[in-house]
Amino acid sequence: MPGQNSDKGLVIIAGAGQGLGRHLLARFQAGGYTAVGLVRTMPEQPSPGVTLNHLDLSDADRTAASLADLISRHGVPKVVVHNAAELVISPFADLSGAQMEGVWRNTVLSAFNLAQGTVTAMARAGSGVFLVSGATASIRGGARFAAFASAKFALRGMTQSLAREYQPQGVHVAHVLLDGIIDTPRSRDLHDLDPARMMKPDEIADAYWGLAHQPRSTWTHELDLRPVTEGF
Repeated sequence: MPGQNSDKGLVIIAGAGQGLGRHLLARFQAGGYTAVGLVRTMPEQPSPGVTLNHLDLSDADRTAASLADLISRHGVPKVVVHNAAELVISPFADLSGAQMEGVWRNTVLSAFNLAQGTVTAMARAGSGVFLVSGATASIRGGARFAAFASAKFALRGMTQSLAREYQPQGVHVAHVLLDGIIDTPRSRDLHDLDPARMMKPDEIADAYWGLAHQPRSTWTHELDLRPVTEGF
């Protein structure tokens, strides 16, 4: 298993698909951790040297069992990143209740289940880092983004609550607001935007690494990242 000789401990990246998730896995693995990715859909051709576990984080029982197994084999995680979400862009009149619920389950409920299986264990250990990927939609709803924005707003609120509850127990909880388009093959297909104006996933991963290694006297609880060309 990649990283099995590491002495830095376990890192879990939930939502480790192509793009930011895969770069987060690579960054923490390169830094000496045992990095395990959780994905709802396994890729047809997994990248060499990457450890991925198939898991639907909206399934509470399966998530609890999978996380308990990882902890039993590797110990309490040092860092957990929630990077899972589901994006639906639709006129409100065409939006179905099933779509609304699906976005909420895969964005908010997934984070709830992930936190229940890891943050309490970190609190008992007296240390740990739980990072959550947000978006522009976490603070500003846009036309045709009712499902995504409502879920991202809820995710940000839950993250704030976790930070206030678990900071006194030594757990660093932080929300990262990603204000821009992340440069991936899919985003290049979807958006008519010069890649030079997109967020580079390896550079975002470096920011997460820094956030995860802050000294206790200077913890950040919300970090916003955007390209220099992005208006805000």
